[in-house]
Amino acid sequence: MSAPQSILVTGGAGFLGSHLCEQLLSRGDEVICVDNFYTGSKRNITSLLAHPRFELVRHDVTLPLYVEVDQIYNLACPASPVHYQQDPVQTLKTCVHGAINVLGLAKRVQGRIFQASTSEVYGDPEQHPQPESYWGRVNPIGLRSCYDEGKRCAETLFFDYHRQHRVDIKIARLFNVYGPRMQPDDGRAISNFIVQALKGDPLTIFGDGLQTRSFCYVDDMVDGMMRVMSLPREFTGPINLGSTHEVSMRQLAEQVIALTGSHSRIIHVPALQDDPRQRQPDIALAQDMIRWQPRVSFEDGLKATIAYFAELLG
Repeated sequence: MSAPQSILVTGGAGFLGSHLCEQLLSRGDEVICVDNFYTGSKRNITSLLAHPRFELVRHDVTLPLYVEVDQIYNLACPASPVHYQQDPVQTLKTCVHGAINVLGLAKRVQGRIFQASTSEVYGDPEQHPQPESYWGRVNPIGLRSCYDEGKRCAETLFFDYHRQHRVDIKIARLFNVYGPRMQPDDGRAISNFIVQALKGDPLTIFGDGLQTRSFCYVDDMVDGMMRVMSLPREFTGPINLGSTHEVSMRQLAEQVIALTGSHSRIIHVPALQDDPRQRQPDIALAQDMIRWQPRVSFEDGLKATIAYFAELLG
C-alpha cells in the first residue's frame, strides 16, 4: 500500500467530488476540499467536516490557490447543461482559468494532477463507440460549447503544461456518472426522471427519446479515477471511463417508472440543441491499463439512486 498523500480535490463538495473525498480519506490520505458551492453542497460533505484529515476551503478555481499538496484532482466545473448554461462565460472561465491555476500549482509543488474531462469532448459523434483516438464533432458556437470546448481546451492546457513544463498529468474522460448526491434540479436525465416519477409528474423526454447514453455508477467511477491517478508517470491518458451498457432515453424513463412503482406517464418535448444522438465509451484502454470496468449493474445503481432521492424528497 502506498504512503498517505496530501491531496487537493477541486469541486470536492459536488456530487462526484464528495464521493472521491470519502474514498481518499478511507484510504488514509489527507484531503483539502476546495469548492465555491456554485453547484456543490455542504450537505454532501457534512459527515467529513469533523474528520481530522479533512479540510474545507471555500474558493473559486478561477483565482490562484496556494497550498502544499502531493496530488490534485481537478473536478471543478458545473457538469449538467442546466447549470453550465446559466452562466456560460463563468463555465468557460472555470474550465480554462481553473485549469491554468491548478496546473500552475502542480508545477510549483511538482505534484501529480488529474483532470476530470468528459465524453462531451466527442460532441455528437460520428464514430461509435468512441475511442480515445477519436477527435470528436463539437459545435464551437452552440449552447453547449461553453462546457464542451472548455473541457477540450483544458485537455490542451494539460498536455501543453506536460510538454513544456514536465507536469505529471493524468486525464480521464468521464461518461455520464450517476448515483446518490446528484442534485434533484440539475436537469440530467436520471435525476429528472427519478424526481418526476417519485412526485407522480410526467416524465419529460427531449425529442424522440431514441438518443442513447451509457451511465456509470459513481462508486465505479471513483474507483476508475483513483486507478488512473496511480498509473506510472509516462502514461498521461486520455482514458475513457464509463459503462458500455447503452440505453435510450425512452428505455431509461420506462425503467425508472417500473422501479419506482410510479403511475407517471411519459411526454415528449422539443429536442435540445446539439444534444448528442448516441454515447458509449470504448473502454478497451481502461480494461488493459488499469484492469477496470464497471461492476455495479445499471438496475442496482438506479435502485440506490432512487432510494437516495426518495429520502431527500421525504
